[in-house]
Amino acid sequence: MTGSRIPHGASSLPIFLPCFLLISALSAGCGAREETAVVESGSDDSRPPNIVLIFADDLGIGDTGVYGSEIIDTPHIDELAAAGVRFTNGYVSHPVCSPSRAGLLTGRYQQRHGWEFNPMGRDFFSGMSTRERTLGDALKAAGYATGMVGKWHLGYQGPHHPSARGFDEYFGVLGGTSIFIDPHAPGVESMGRIPAMRHPRMAVSRGREPVEVKDYLTDAFTDEAVSFIDRHRDEPFFLYLSFTAPHTPLQATAKYLDRYRHIEDEGTRIYAAMVASLDDSVAAIVAKLKEIGQYDNTMVVFLSDNGCAGHIDGACSNAPHAGFKGYHQEGGIRVPFILSWPAVLPGGTTYDHPVITLDLLATFTAAAGQPAVTEDSVNLLPYLTGERSDEPHDYLYWRAGPTAAIRDDHWKLILYNKTALTRRDLRPDGGLEPPAEGWSADSPHGQLVLLYDLSADPGETTNLAESHPEVVARLKTAYAKWAKDLPSRPILPKRASMLAEIHGETVQLFY
Repeated sequence: MTGSRIPHGASSLPIFLPCFLLISALSAGCGAREETAVVESGSDDSRPPNIVLIFADDLGIGDTGVYGSEIIDTPHIDELAAAGVRFTNGYVSHPVCSPSRAGLLTGRYQQRHGWEFNPMGRDFFSGMSTRERTLGDALKAAGYATGMVGKWHLGYQGPHHPSARGFDEYFGVLGGTSIFIDPHAPGVESMGRIPAMRHPRMAVSRGREPVEVKDYLTDAFTDEAVSFIDRHRDEPFFLYLSFTAPHTPLQATAKYLDRYRHIEDEGTRIYAAMVASLDDSVAAIVAKLKEIGQYDNTMVVFLSDNGCAGHIDGACSNAPHAGFKGYHQEGGIRVPFILSWPAVLPGGTTYDHPVITLDLLATFTAAAGQPAVTEDSVNLLPYLTGERSDEPHDYLYWRAGPTAAIRDDHWKLILYNKTALTRRDLRPDGGLEPPAEGWSADSPHGQLVLLYDLSADPGETTNLAESHPEVVARLKTAYAKWAKDLPSRPILPKRASMLAEIHGETVQLFY
């Protein structure tokens, strides 16, 4: 990608201000770097910008053209980047679906409100804390029409439903997965286990009522998103378009498969076709915005909820990064992250300082003219316009039980639990069966300490922990300061776990 880089500053300021009323942080305006400036929204000063947040599911950063894919063509995602800002160090707050979404929608590290792990089995009867305000709540209060299309995965009953979490309209899947289309339909290719559609969280619903969808699910979500934009063309709107693609089961129709018939490997072919459906969705969204005359005045963000999954046998790519979904290596948490707002932001630029999806709450509400921040969310607009040249964050943090990670401008520390478990202990699905009392919160076999210089080693190939003990000590201290006030008992227990080989050591990952 050609284009200019947004200039950096060398200085760094403390990011966190005291925030004593965490539950009311959105309305109180306390939190991360203090921001009061509101960027003008475009030619019509009476109308704030529309906001469209497009969230892919398990899309690897190496599976988009603008981030270097040599297999999958994504011309429309690439055009979105050419019209806006591409983040080279864009992160999610967790390497699996549900907690990543909890951080995104609240603008707070999800560990603060107890949604630290993926819901499993009976956990689906609970949901993300109702004391948390969401992006939908904040923008609805700012006068926006709010709509959500696609995957929710934060609870499906009563007060945990999207309709109770700030969204005027909802059309999508409440759980973590669903089929895309009847696998026996003409021209369809499928790979992997096709889930039985027996539970309401896997069915498509409009509002709280189930509906039948015969079209390819990504296309159905795209059509609904375009309709929402069209119906609300005369008022500011916020659309959260949360796809299930390219999450498993891998399924695609001939419309998209025909573009990749040259790929012999079945999984890679289907996965590429699924990404093509996402790319077509971006094209449809942009086309509708242009048709109604709101393209320049719309902030469009495209990103993924985590890295692509390792269990689909090499069909996807997090290159050049190590690890996959579920890992705290870069491949699990660094994602394609693009922000376009033609009326305000220069096109064809890259931004290299670390940012995180938590920042979108402060960024969106500042653009809406109703700035709301939390202790974790930073308004990125002054950094992207050049008004500020320092870094948005001193540190970014991750936690999944005993797994811990922290990075600054270029150093990253990860602590993984060592284990005596072996591949013989795995279930057929590759996971580990938790003991009756649950996984320990401690590290009985010690921890593997990993330190990487990401500026020189983005692939995390060389562990520098032994040669830079002073950096390890500094990052451990910063992490402990962050973690000391987090709840010790999350809403969800540690149920899901798997083994991984990191630098010759077997470690246990929790998610």
